[in-house]
Amino acid sequence: MIVIKTIKNMTTMKTKLFMAAALLLAGSQSACAQHATHAVAHRGYWKCEGSAENSLTALQKAYEAGCWGSELDIWLTADGRLVVNHDPHTLDGLEIEKTDFDKVTRSKLKNGETVPSLEAYLDAGKKLAPMILVLELKTQSTPERNAELARKVVDMVKAKDMEAQVEYIAFSNQVGTELIRLAPEAQVAYLNGDKTPAELKELGYTGLDYAYKVLKANPQWIDEAHLLGLTVNVWTVNKVEDLQYFIDHKADYITTNEPVLLLEMLKK
Repeated sequence: MIVIKTIKNMTTMKTKLFMAAALLLAGSQSACAQHATHAVAHRGYWKCEGSAENSLTALQKAYEAGCWGSELDIWLTADGRLVVNHDPHTLDGLEIEKTDFDKVTRSKLKNGETVPSLEAYLDAGKKLAPMILVLELKTQSTPERNAELARKVVDMVKAKDMEAQVEYIAFSNQVGTELIRLAPEAQVAYLNGDKTPAELKELGYTGLDYAYKVLKANPQWIDEAHLLGLTVNVWTVNKVEDLQYFIDHKADYITTNEPVLLLEMLKK
């Protein structure tokens, strides 16, 4: 009887261990299956006919291509208004921080459109929900202007009731932490690449958004970030081998000038 009871106990234990292992494996497989890398169009989808970086057309084209998100860059003009442009100067040489809004927004982009205001960009983007707008706040010339930029952007997003459709990114830690303070429920990621995931978590960021060379040099940061509950975005990834590397390493988002290529790869 003792032998039989011992055998039954051993069988029960083995069954439980097998079931636990199976559940663990299933959970692991489920987590892998559920993970998805999302495509973010860098300055919109501009590498197509009739488009240009940070243009309203590029925003529309990103949506039509099926991108999860479209990134844009924001500056503060001399008279304290918000415009969308990547460089500190317009194509005709105007320094945005030293030029009034009306003059900046008359400057032409490569496709013939004019430099858009942030308000116009948000209005256009709101119609393209659920595509996310990834708002990069460019580092301004003074701490005071950085703070003003962060406040005015957050205020405009709130006024347009778009908090759920935008995420914020910044190279400046001052700008990033100000965004966290002003919009504590928002998704805010840091761009500069000089902080560990643990440091970002401590500061209140929800994610890191680092150059692909930074993350290739520190591949452990991807897993570390995920363990801390941070999202991982990587920029600007354009080559097939680099795109595949970050798909394989389970980056949450890839920012690219080749969104159509990335979207095709993500279907495989």
